[in-house]
Amino acid sequence: MDIELKLTEGVAPEEEEIILNRLKAYNVATFGQSDRRELAVPLYDDGGKVIGGLTGYTGRGWLYVAMLYIPDGLRGRGLAARMLDMAETEARARGCMGAYIDTMNPQALRLYLKQGYCEIGRLRDLAGGHSVTWLEKRF
Repeated sequence: MDIELKLTEGVAPEEEEIILNRLKAYNVATFGQSDRRELAVPLYDDGGKVIGGLTGYTGRGWLYVAMLYIPDGLRGRGLAARMLDMAETEARARGCMGAYIDTMNPQALRLYLKQGYCEIGRLRDLAGGHSVTWLEKRF
C-alpha cells in the first residue's frame, strides 16, 4: 500500500470525522467503553440569552472543565466559583474522583488554586510570554 503524507491547513469535515471515528474505535478497543457525559452550567442574562458559563464533561472517573467564561461586568461576584462547585457536585454524583482544567489566564489560575486545584503541569514561553497551566482537584 502506498502512503501519502501532505501538510495542510485543515481537512474537510468528513475527513476529520473519519479520523475521529477511527481514534474513538481504537480508544474503546484499547481502554474500554467510555462513560462520557456532557455537563454545562450556562449563565443567562435577563432575556434568557447565554452570556457565559461552564462547559465540560465527565468520563473515566474525572470531570474535565473545557471552558469557563464570565463576562467582564460580572466578574468578582463569585460566579465562577459557584459554577465550579455546581459542576464538581454533579461530577461527584456521577462517581468522579476529581476534576481537571487548564488555563492561560493568571486571574483564573488564582481562582482555581483558591478552589483547591493543584498545578500538575505548565508549558512556558508561549508567544507573548504566556504560559498554559494544567490543574487537578481530587475529591
